[in-house]
This record gives sequence, C-alpha cells and structure tokens, in this order.
Amino acid sequence: MLSYEDCVGMCELSEEEIQAISQHEHIPAIVAAALGYYLCHNEDGVPMIKAMIVDDIAMAEKSGKPEEVLKLKAVLRHFVTTHPLAASK
Repeated sequence: MLSYEDCVGMCELSEEEIQAISQHEHIPAIVAAALGYYLCHNEDGVPMIKAMIVDDIAMAEKSGKPEEVLKLKAVLRHFVTTHPLAASK
C-alpha cells in the first residue's frame, strides 16, 4: 500500500504545492497529489497548477491573510523555478 509520503515523492511537486492544489480544488491532499501528478504530465497541466496557486494567492489577499499570501507566493516562486513551463505561460 502506498502512503501519502510515497505519493508526494512520486508526484514531482512539493507538499506545499500539493496543499495549494488541495485548497484550490477543495479535495484531500492525497487526491491533490494524484491530480498534480496527472497535470505535471499533461500538456496544459503545468500552467493550470500555476493558475491554481495564483488564484489561491488572490483569495488569501481578499480574505486579509497576509501570512498565507507570503507563503503562497513562496510556493509559486518554487513551482515556477522547478517547472519551467510555468514561467512560459
């Protein structure tokens, strides 16, 4: 049986990136890991993940959560750095 940690290790995303997908899609983290893996291997998937993180930042700003905004901006920076296709779209 695969653990959550196994899924994180296989999906090419950090735990924080998985949490951003989970938050955006309102799904459990393990499901977000599977979705993230799928999107990382789909032509339009990497820009979709970037858009999710950007949406999460906007929601945190709108909700007046400055610490969450800073955390998500760091997540976005890491994602763009580790997934070059995110920077191009």
